[in-house]
Amino acid sequence: QVQLVESGGGLVQAGGSLRLSCAVSGSTWIINSMAWFRQAPGKEREFVAEIYWSVGSTDYADSVKGRFTISGDNAKNSVALQMNSLKPEDAADYYCAAGRHTYSETPHARSADAYDYWGQGTQVTVSS
Repeated sequence: QVQLVESGGGLVQAGGSLRLSCAVSGSTWIINSMAWFRQAPGKEREFVAEIYWSVGSTDYADSVKGRFTISGDNAKNSVALQMNSLKPEDAADYYCAAGRHTYSETPHARSADAYDYWGQGTQVTVSS
């Protein structure tokens, strides 16, 4: 099993920055991909960003490209999401996810169904 715990959410003004962190523990050797998703009230959970440990490949939703950066440590202990130039529409609960699929199997895993483990989420509020 893999455990994920997010932190770093909070209230920020539009244009500001936040850094989310996800602590990874347990059977981390089975994990090949990490991602961030978000879900705003009344909306479906949506893909934000992903990273593959082995190749360092990253992918971003168009809505956050150029503003958000996903990164991870080589020991698979944590993954972070640096969020800059935040907009009110970025407000949501942000979830960390871990998947066993490899880059060769699924180069761009943007579906929540591709991920096997999830954190409890951390709330991000952006004031206008």
